[in-house]
Amino acid sequence: MTRTLHLLCSAAPPVFDVAHVIEDAQSRGWDVCLGLTPAAAQWVSGSLDGLAALTGNPVRWQYKLPGEPDLWAPADALLFAPATFNSVNSWALGLTDRLVVGIAAEALGKGTPVVAVPCTNTALAAHPQFEQSLTVLRAAGAELLFGEGGFVPGPPGVDVPPHFPWQAALDAVDRTVTPQP
Repeated sequence: MTRTLHLLCSAAPPVFDVAHVIEDAQSRGWDVCLGLTPAAAQWVSGSLDGLAALTGNPVRWQYKLPGEPDLWAPADALLFAPATFNSVNSWALGLTDRLVVGIAAEALGKGTPVVAVPCTNTALAAHPQFEQSLTVLRAAGAELLFGEGGFVPGPPGVDVPPHFPWQAALDAVDRTVTPQP
């Protein structure tokens, strides 16, 4: 594999599909490094060793200590999916207390291609900060798959969205990077 994808996930039901997403990304030629919010890490805690074995990289959900070596290769692209209401707003506001939000914020500053799929319900999507956050992230260079052609939010109280656009997300990531020879 010649390209490195940093796959970052928040705690939303699509995170339970992450092993299949990793396999799909690997079949497309990506070396995958998986980062999780602390809540997402808790949700998939029984699978963390298996996910590390699948990627060949440590699964991360917290910052390393100063002076420790970086555990991942630099990203050729970044996919933040699912990105919850909290993660999207924290990212747009530059609140980087969680590792995955910090990695996503730095990726924008480094010019790394970033694709994100916000995953929220219609009530949270109607909050005025959410639209402002989407605008800020798009202006910073992130490609957001939200609404038509991306994730379409459903009503509050539905735990599992009927469709999460993993294929569209990986297709968008593939388009951001020129294939390596």
